[in-house]
Amino acid sequence: MTGAKKTPHGGGSEFLLGSPRPLAAVYDVALLDLDGVCFAGDARIPHAAEGANGARNYGMRLVFVTNNASRAPQAVVDKLARNDIAASVGEVFSAAMDAAALLHEHLPDGAPVFIIGGEGLRQALTDEGFTVVASAEDKPAAVVQGWDPGVDWAMMSEGLYAITDGAIHVATNLDATLPTERGFALGNGSLVAAVANASGRRPLAGGKPFPGIYQRALRRAGGARPLAVGDRLNTDHVGARAADIPGLHVLTGVSTARDVLLASPEERPTFLHTDLRVCCSPTRAPAGQHRRRDLVAGR
Repeated sequence: MTGAKKTPHGGGSEFLLGSPRPLAAVYDVALLDLDGVCFAGDARIPHAAEGANGARNYGMRLVFVTNNASRAPQAVVDKLARNDIAASVGEVFSAAMDAAALLHEHLPDGAPVFIIGGEGLRQALTDEGFTVVASAEDKPAAVVQGWDPGVDWAMMSEGLYAITDGAIHVATNLDATLPTERGFALGNGSLVAAVANASGRRPLAGGKPFPGIYQRALRRAGGARPLAVGDRLNTDHVGARAADIPGLHVLTGVSTARDVLLASPEERPTFLHTDLRVCCSPTRAPAGQHRRRDLVAGR
């Protein structure tokens, strides 16, 4: 992977590893997921601030990498501050920003784009030099789609008009569901699927679980020894493995310890811990991993 250097704790081990040194002393940049790692919706996560802020004391850089395309970077910084986690706008890399960077690989500066999304997506595209237009009648070169509570039938249909007229369809991510305090709601991927079904065209996609979001975030942050931190195996850790970045899984979000133990190779993290405090202390490899093959085989 561009910009990353192999470490003694690589991402390809069959078994979960331990480290005699704090992970913040082994790795120089943490690519941190937000919901489920730094906070849980509107709820706080115990020890998240202690671990994230403490990692900085070891000289570790933090980059907050999220599939949420609805929040502008300052809104992310403000939400982290409410959870006592220090951050700056330059340390945020969202799926909206990833989609804008991906679009740059296909379109020139200033190209007109229509968005199916909200302010976070609009800011990401204008920051990258694109011109956001209001209608398919403005002949956009691309339609970029990201989740926002304001997305409705009219907005999706307007995007469809542009796509059937030749515009590129780009999705910030393909998450089928969105975790909320009430359970799982429709995610961006489900709404993207509706537009793609109507257009008959497969969209380009950024965000997790594709490796590009980690690679682009790392290029912006710098660093040679990255560690991806997440709570969801099929997004955070699939993307990290594909980018050849070691992963730390914390048990403060979606995937359980059992899920990790039974994970397929492409989903398997390198480290497992209850929370972010592991960044600042040594950790042992979980015991009993020799039974993993038997559990997978149902024996």
